[in-house]
Amino acid sequence: MLFQFLKYLQPTQYFTLLNKAGQSVFPIVKDLPNSVLDQLNLDNKYQSAIAKDYDLSWQAIKKGYIGKTETYTSFQKIPIKDEYVFIRKYFSKAWVYYVFFIRLLSLKNPFKELHAIYNSRKVKRSKYLKKPIIERNWDLYHSKLVAKTPRVSVIIPTLNRYVYLKDVLKDLENQLYKNFEVLIVDQSDPFHSEFYSDFNLDIKIIYQEEKALWLARNEAIKCSEGDYILLFDDDSRVDENWIINHLKCLDVFDASISSGVSISKIGAKVPDNYSFFRISDQLDTGNVLLHKNIFKDIGLFDRQFEKQRMGDGEFGLRAHIAGYLNISNPLAQRLHLKVGSGGLREMGSWDAFRPKRLFAPRPIPSVLYFYRTYYKNKATRWLLLKTIPISIMPYKFKANKGMLIVGIFVSLLLAPFVLFQVCKSWKLASKKMNEGPKIEILE
Repeated sequence: MLFQFLKYLQPTQYFTLLNKAGQSVFPIVKDLPNSVLDQLNLDNKYQSAIAKDYDLSWQAIKKGYIGKTETYTSFQKIPIKDEYVFIRKYFSKAWVYYVFFIRLLSLKNPFKELHAIYNSRKVKRSKYLKKPIIERNWDLYHSKLVAKTPRVSVIIPTLNRYVYLKDVLKDLENQLYKNFEVLIVDQSDPFHSEFYSDFNLDIKIIYQEEKALWLARNEAIKCSEGDYILLFDDDSRVDENWIINHLKCLDVFDASISSGVSISKIGAKVPDNYSFFRISDQLDTGNVLLHKNIFKDIGLFDRQFEKQRMGDGEFGLRAHIAGYLNISNPLAQRLHLKVGSGGLREMGSWDAFRPKRLFAPRPIPSVLYFYRTYYKNKATRWLLLKTIPISIMPYKFKANKGMLIVGIFVSLLLAPFVLFQVCKSWKLASKKMNEGPKIEILE
């Protein structure tokens, strides 16, 4: 890892893993163009020169650098003080002390830890995301890819959401880009075939009796005719430039995947880290465009995630490791209504860490299957230590720091019961790992 303390705070983040060529995403600083270096801030609070370089590399990626510069293949150990400087600079104070106490409980030298955290006390939280890197002029770029009008296959699985699907299809009718087909995998009960007759779209309906999300997407991809696959949800709204902005993104950045951003309320502010173009550390199958050949190379979605969570996260990481460039695209925005009925909510749990039933596993077994497969057991345990205590509180309190702290204390009181849930999930994940992935290669 670029900074070792990230193993406590982001143990299962995409960028902690090298791709199949042995490269990280973090550029070697001395190779960065001056136009990029001028938009980064050298921090002299770091003790070592290598930590200063690592910080600049972190800034570059997090602020939106997307280039062809050589990247680090390994990382040197840096002084403990520099590790604390880094987490103070980029994480909230609560997480700084979380790491400190974890280090003490891990029997690290308490005097060195106290000395390091004390000497880093004057470091202020960075607001670096307020000034993303500006390299390309989007508005002046004439996309040859868009001009070629390649065929796009828009894929929508749906389950008992005809009321919302109507607006989805109306938005597709209004797209300025016209060379696309719509493949709808309808799992509704009852199924209303007549619903689709009112739309001026090239629609293919696949009726699927089994209520299975990843099966639905896989089958639609196999039936698609487009060179590009655009995965969409049945409870979303988009503007007329949605398809164009996805295709243009691939062209501008010579990328293979364009990951759109989502908001849940009309007029809601896009989070700072999603407000500009950058290398993406996620893939949301409710709003992503990718070249169809990717499925021929690395396979379709893993059906071990059926009726569970993280199938899109696993595919995104698989693509990242294979070396495909995935761009977070703020201009391919959707309004995700997250309606309270239909869809995945009827297939299983919508929340990966908050089970619906008292004796259900926590987290959902597919989450541990994913993390243990790619990041191994040690990193997965660090993730559980960080996420399980705060998952005790309901999802609506996710952004409430006070309630999350309450959740930590409540989890201590419920520790034996929570441990039972986690052990149950671990056991079920082990079963999935023994079975192996269920990934079909696209012919």
